[in-house]
Amino acid sequence: MVVMSAEPFPKDYDPRAVEPKWQEFWEREGIYRFDWEDRERPVFSIDTPPPYPSGEFHMGNVLNWTYFDVVARYKRMRGYNVLFPQGWDCHGLPTEVRVEQKHGITKTEVPPEEFRRLCVEFVEENIEAMKKAIRRLGYSIDWSLEYKTMDPDYWRRTQLSFVLLYRKGYIYRAQHPVNWCPRCGTAIADAEVEYETRVDKLYFVRFPLADRPDEHLTIATTRPELIPACVAVAVHPEDERYQAYVGQELLVPLVGRRVRIFADEMVDPGFGTGVVMICTYGDKEDVRFVARHGLPVIACVGEDGRMTERAGRYAGLTIEEAREAIARDLEAEGLLVKVEPITHEVGTCWRCHTPVEILVREQWFMRVRDLTDKVVEKALEEIRWFPDYMKWRLVEWARSLDWDWVISRQRIFATPIPAWYCARCGHVIVAEPDWLPVDPRREPPRLEACPRCGCREFKPETDVLDTWFDSSITCAVHAGWPDRPDWRRFFPADLHPSGYDIIRTWAYYLMVRHLALFDEVPFKACLINGMVLGTDGRMMHKSYGNYVPAEEPIERYGADATRWWAIAGGTTGSDVPFRWEEVRHGWRFLRKLWNAARFTYLQLEDFRPGEGEPELQLLDRWLLSKLAKTVQVATEALEECRFNAALMAIRDFTWHVFCDHYIEAVKHRLYNPELYGREGRRAAQHTLYTALYGIVRLLAPFCPHITEELYQRIFRPFEGHKSVHLAPWPEPPKGFPDPGAERAGDLVVAVIGAVRREKARRRLPLNAPLEAIQVFAPEGWQAEAIRACESDVLGTCKARRLDVSVGEGEGAEVEGYPGLRIEISLSSNSLNET
Repeated sequence: MVVMSAEPFPKDYDPRAVEPKWQEFWEREGIYRFDWEDRERPVFSIDTPPPYPSGEFHMGNVLNWTYFDVVARYKRMRGYNVLFPQGWDCHGLPTEVRVEQKHGITKTEVPPEEFRRLCVEFVEENIEAMKKAIRRLGYSIDWSLEYKTMDPDYWRRTQLSFVLLYRKGYIYRAQHPVNWCPRCGTAIADAEVEYETRVDKLYFVRFPLADRPDEHLTIATTRPELIPACVAVAVHPEDERYQAYVGQELLVPLVGRRVRIFADEMVDPGFGTGVVMICTYGDKEDVRFVARHGLPVIACVGEDGRMTERAGRYAGLTIEEAREAIARDLEAEGLLVKVEPITHEVGTCWRCHTPVEILVREQWFMRVRDLTDKVVEKALEEIRWFPDYMKWRLVEWARSLDWDWVISRQRIFATPIPAWYCARCGHVIVAEPDWLPVDPRREPPRLEACPRCGCREFKPETDVLDTWFDSSITCAVHAGWPDRPDWRRFFPADLHPSGYDIIRTWAYYLMVRHLALFDEVPFKACLINGMVLGTDGRMMHKSYGNYVPAEEPIERYGADATRWWAIAGGTTGSDVPFRWEEVRHGWRFLRKLWNAARFTYLQLEDFRPGEGEPELQLLDRWLLSKLAKTVQVATEALEECRFNAALMAIRDFTWHVFCDHYIEAVKHRLYNPELYGREGRRAAQHTLYTALYGIVRLLAPFCPHITEELYQRIFRPFEGHKSVHLAPWPEPPKGFPDPGAERAGDLVVAVIGAVRREKARRRLPLNAPLEAIQVFAPEGWQAEAIRACESDVLGTCKARRLDVSVGEGEGAEVEGYPGLRIEISLSSNSLNET
């Protein structure tokens, strides 16, 4: 018999009591611990995103982590040894900017060591806050594998990848135009430039012809402050308005420099006047033009966002101040024709949203464009994408890149670049692998003299590595590279989860780094989540006033109901609106499941599973066939990462088939074994046990807490697994699906529903006794099926007699079965009640 718990089965489900209990149990018992020595089970490794430790686990994190936690739990139940680590991407601009804001400082206003200490303190505090949220949501992470990119051991791995790529020729140092953030004082990669729609001014400026000063061409520009850096003017070769001017020269206003007019197809004749000034540098088109025509570079904007000496009398002004001053001077000299508003896209820093400049600076680069063809080939042919169309985001990004990846940053809190320079000849010395980890700012190279000139003095590299350089080796690091001799057993990762907004960064950088290092893709499949939208339909963000902290739905309805929203709210890859109603729907489902489980538990007191197979009745077989189909649908959906489809199939079976129909249809067997037979009761008990155990396991990846509670209360004494999350994924019951039983059972359930609706129409309570139910079936098989379930129909509908005939009749038609009709006759008790 089912062993009754020492404590009674509570009438109501309380997630506040249940969820923390099992979270502590899972961690204490090592339920999710990866076994490095297990060579029997197949490995399934997840390239868990190492989030920036902002201190807040927001709803976007909830969405993303819930997706791949469902995968991790499902794969464990399918018999995999699941590698599910958690790391923290500590370094870089995100952390530094937040620390500067928190303390009201800039990186240059305190000693580097003090600034680094403030960053570490900030990161540690925020990690603890985020770990608390991750645990509260029940994610099945193996915390023994936790890592931080700021730890020296992770430095070592990042620096080793730098050294190996340098030796392979993928990393080089050169002077090149780069995206530069004046506010953060550092170079940033193309992928870190975000484009914002802004309203600015478009200035129409006269440029006099050098040899005919009384004539001029008018140029429209949003950047008059770059006029001192103008080195050429261009028109489209097919623009008839200006063909006669090609090859002539103009005078740069306020500067007097002579510049040539070129014809170039890059010019958009529809913008402004169709004449553009080429400045060094206003945008990437300027960079291409200057390189194509071998023009000089005039750097009139400095790294601090102020005008340089090359700007002449405007030197020292900020970009905005110079823009206003030059506009005034142009107007004073009669060279400013007009000013119009313009709405356009402006490239900004991904962290502080300051407009970026393009400056020429010596930087470290990774040669990624050489890998474009290989990235495209692998993305299309070797990697599965969920959803499939997301692969084109990576392909299009890889093909669009004009520049190599600038990997050096002019910041403080990051992995040091392991390099030095000879003080005499400038020879570059890159660390040997056995020197790592190393901080060149504190340690000299381990050699006596420069191998080129013999000088014994060295200058350290003070630049640091881009934070994406840290996190783009996670697939190899998770596998144990470079320390485990068998690390390739766990590589490539089986799953890489990512938001579609960082395909161009994290997914792309992972691809180029691992292809360059190992000539192998870093992951076999890529799971993409969308953004979370607020109730107003815009992206959820504090500044929009539509922000909901993750703690709020957890506090109100628990972690499982919050996870329910994440899974049921939309499909993978699509944006998911946050809806309180979806969370509440999940909560109502959990209560429905709890009530059904409590009912089942109480009915199993004298039942012991496995003691002989009872003879199942039609509705028992009907339910188990429906369960078998649900298992098939959910399994197929999970294999394709269609989480919402899997969950909806489980919900519909549980709520509508199991609870609304089957339980109601067998209560009479369970309550009255003397009247309906003990074998019928045993068959109902067996079916309840089998179905509920299947439901609990099907639902376990989605709602891990309530399913653990139900498993431990009802099933563990017989099934023997320490946790439901270590139990096997359900298989269809033996002998099922049974199409015949389903067809007949659907009919019987429809008849019972029709009787209930007829009672409701006559304003009778559902338990009102009936004298008789008369059924008119147009087909013989229908009559046969209904007669086979006579006791269930009578018991459920509280009727004394069932009359079934084949042919036409009067009465209410049964929904979904044209021509099938029922009539009910009231008993004397019902008539008295009426």
